[in-house]
Amino acid sequence: MRRRKKTRHTAPPPVSPYRLMWVLVMFDLPVLTKEDKRNYREFRKQLLKRGYLQLQYSVYARPCHSDENAQVHKERIRKYLPPEGEVSIGLITDKQFSRIETFFGESRKEQPKPPDQLSFF
Repeated sequence: MRRRKKTRHTAPPPVSPYRLMWVLVMFDLPVLTKEDKRNYREFRKQLLKRGYLQLQYSVYARPCHSDENAQVHKERIRKYLPPEGEVSIGLITDKQFSRIETFFGESRKEQPKPPDQLSFF
């Protein structure tokens, strides 16, 4: 009878911060008419529904586990772009995202805690 080889359960290797990606969405949408406001709300709602974090009023970001996944999310945004206004989408690595510094005015606020690193396993 053959003995089964014991397997060790080890943690998966850490993912490189150069492989993880962030999708940054920056927009300037008109809110002059009722329809503009409805388009703005719908666009913002779609971002939040798809896991984007609000960094500033018109700046949202979402972590992705690879460049390919970031491209998929970028294409999804293109599907629900509002008819008016300007939307910019940037893709940066997790390493670059971690180098973002936030500065506040005279009245200092506590800096928000960054989200935990992605874990898929």
